[in-house]
Amino acid sequence: MEFTELSDYPISAGTLTEWLPSAPFDDGSSPWFDDPRPASYVHEARLRQATRTTGPEHGSWLGTAFEITGQLDTAALAHALNEWIDRHEALRSHASISPTTGAVSRHTIETGRVRVTARSHGYRTSGAENHADLAELFDGCTSPLSWPSYAFATLVPPGPDDRFTVFLAADHAIIDGLSVVIVAQEIEALYRQARDGIDADLFPVGSYVDFGARERDTAAELDPGHPVVELWRSTLDHCGGALPEFPLDIGAADPGPVPQSGVSAWALDADGADAFTLACRKLGHSFFAGTLACLGIVGAELAGEPRFEAVTPMHTRNDPQLAGSVGWYVGLGPICFDVYGAQSFGELAARAQAQIAAAKPAARYPYERVSEVLTTAAKPRFVVSYMDLRFVPAATQWPEWNARALRSKQYEHDVHIWVNRTPRGVNIAARYPDTGEAAANVHRYLGRLKNLMEEVVGTGTCTLADHITR
Repeated sequence: MEFTELSDYPISAGTLTEWLPSAPFDDGSSPWFDDPRPASYVHEARLRQATRTTGPEHGSWLGTAFEITGQLDTAALAHALNEWIDRHEALRSHASISPTTGAVSRHTIETGRVRVTARSHGYRTSGAENHADLAELFDGCTSPLSWPSYAFATLVPPGPDDRFTVFLAADHAIIDGLSVVIVAQEIEALYRQARDGIDADLFPVGSYVDFGARERDTAAELDPGHPVVELWRSTLDHCGGALPEFPLDIGAADPGPVPQSGVSAWALDADGADAFTLACRKLGHSFFAGTLACLGIVGAELAGEPRFEAVTPMHTRNDPQLAGSVGWYVGLGPICFDVYGAQSFGELAARAQAQIAAAKPAARYPYERVSEVLTTAAKPRFVVSYMDLRFVPAATQWPEWNARALRSKQYEHDVHIWVNRTPRGVNIAARYPDTGEAAANVHRYLGRLKNLMEEVVGTGTCTLADHITR
């Protein structure tokens, strides 16, 4: 499954329909109840960021698109979407910030009280018109400051009535990358259940709202002497009070909001991914450690960087019932290791593996809380993410479903790289500032990464330049 902006997903002519949740007052009774559970740290940070921004920079959503075979049964889809919203409490809960006190409060909707209703745009002869309407819907209906902060849509294309596309977008406050890739299988299964009576057979899931309360308890442990705080302090000190940045020039920051550019490409097929894994395991290390070793070599070759430095997201789904739960279950950890002085690819992979192990405890604690303890406003500037998605339910069907993970436009002066392993192989996606320097250098960087990974596939290792091994 690729991870791109909506504009990179093929959208045809056809009948576009919005599917919007609401919570009616049945029999005059309110579906909402006061909920004392606090927002997670990252949810609260997203709320506060949204209150400070307007215009295009306000939005930050994630989503998905996938096809379902057969004629669209609107009653079955409405039932499936209602069931899916009931399944995931984050979709029925809303946290807000008081404009007078700044305090965060929460209200939640009882199960069975959300109703999804359809509004058709009619048949459009232009895919561009449907894209424009989808973009407007998702940018306008995904603010974390209101409920719902998510929206669905369907597109029935012209021609044989044998398939339709389902779209979802949700504010990042309530959804993460792993949540996005489970959507297709769950909604498809619930739709088949409603339409054909086939049991969806979905396993029970926990609540992101409950997780936020538990996270607050864990984060209360942090103080200036905590090892996790010390790790972040060391990273900030080494980077001059900031967090790591992309090693090559990305141009000057634009004074106004300019959307970033992006790229998505397949670096290895399934056999190549297996061979890369085998090479890393023979050296005693993981796929991700080998990838980070390659990235360290790229920075040393192209920028003369003696160290690899980045921030990596890691999931916080430590309870089995959270494995399939919709929410923002992501912590951050710093990955910093020396590249110069290494004598082999294996030695670099070992250094990367050690940093992954050190970062895992850090990711258990929200970076927003660490920032409070360190009184720093430093934000991630270079992020490298890795997800192994091969065992996500129905992952082998993503190509057949034309499934895609989607993201909104972003306006930051930073670089994010996503390395996703799927049954098809390894996809690498990135977003970066829309400058000539960033476009050239990010493409050079990723191109060289692909070359090095292919070298490891072919030889079990890769050659280090003399200036690295000295």
